[in-house]
Amino acid sequence: MSIDYGEKYVGLATFIPGNDPYPLGFGRIKFIGQKKLICDLTNYVSSEAVDILVLGIPRLLDGKETGATEKIKKFGELLKSSVPNVLVYFQDETLSTFDAKDRMKNSPEFNFKVSMDKIDMVSAVIILEDFIADKNPLNM
Repeated sequence: MSIDYGEKYVGLATFIPGNDPYPLGFGRIKFIGQKKLICDLTNYVSSEAVDILVLGIPRLLDGKETGATEKIKKFGELLKSSVPNVLVYFQDETLSTFDAKDRMKNSPEFNFKVSMDKIDMVSAVIILEDFIADKNPLNM
């Protein structure tokens, strides 16, 4: 499961190797606070039998970290301690929102329009696609 962490909404995507043809959007969670988000994510981990969480990390185009980068890394450490039996990875999410908008504009699935209520989920799909591509042994 991948997470596109945001201060208003958190996008989610899943992928089950051997079952799903590609990462699929799982929805979004309204961000109320980190404690509530951790609770929601631990519930998903249990109910969906998640064994890997991929948390998108924002960086500037030159690869430098921002204030948001540090905040999300701290959240990731809190998440790791809340789900000790689940591997938590960080994945660069540079331009994922831009790519999500572009994907939506070019897809009949979204009527060729940017849907703000789905953009976080599509960003999470892109984060998970990038993670899978980066971890694929054929790409190493």
